[in-house]
Amino acid sequence: MLYYIVSFVVVLIDQLSKWMVVHNMALYESIPLIEGWFHITSTRNRGAAFSILQNQRVFFIILTLVVVIFLVYYIWQIRYTQKLFALGLALILGGAIGNLIDRVLTGEVIDFIDVRIINFAIFNIADSAITIGVIFVIWELFFTKSV
Repeated sequence: MLYYIVSFVVVLIDQLSKWMVVHNMALYESIPLIEGWFHITSTRNRGAAFSILQNQRVFFIILTLVVVIFLVYYIWQIRYTQKLFALGLALILGGAIGNLIDRVLTGEVIDFIDVRIINFAIFNIADSAITIGVIFVIWELFFTKSV
C-alpha cells in the first residue's frame, strides 16, 4: 500500500504544480529563479520525451494505460521482497499517471522545469519522478542481487 501512496503523492504534486503554472503563467512565459541557470517556463508537449512522436495522443494514452496496469500488478507482487525496486516502479507509476492525466484532459503534457545550465528539454515533476524511478530500477538490476 505504501508504494501506491508514493505514486499518489507524485500525481498530486505533479498535477498541483502544473495547475499553478497553467493558472499563473502565460504560455511560453519564463520566470527566472536563478537567472541563466534555472527558470520556470510554461510550455506544452504533444509528444514524448524531447518532443518525439508529436501528436500521437491515442498511442500514448493506450501505451500508458498498459504500462500503468503492469506497474500496479508488478508492484503488488514484489512489495515485500524488493523494496527499492518497488519504490522505483511506484515513482514511474506516479509519473506515468501524471502525464496520462494531461494527455487525456488536454491532449498535451504541461512542462515547466527549465534547466538552462545545460541545453536540456523542459520537463515536469512527473518526468522527474519517472527518471528517479528508472535510476532506482537500474540500480537494483545492476548493483544488487535481490532482483
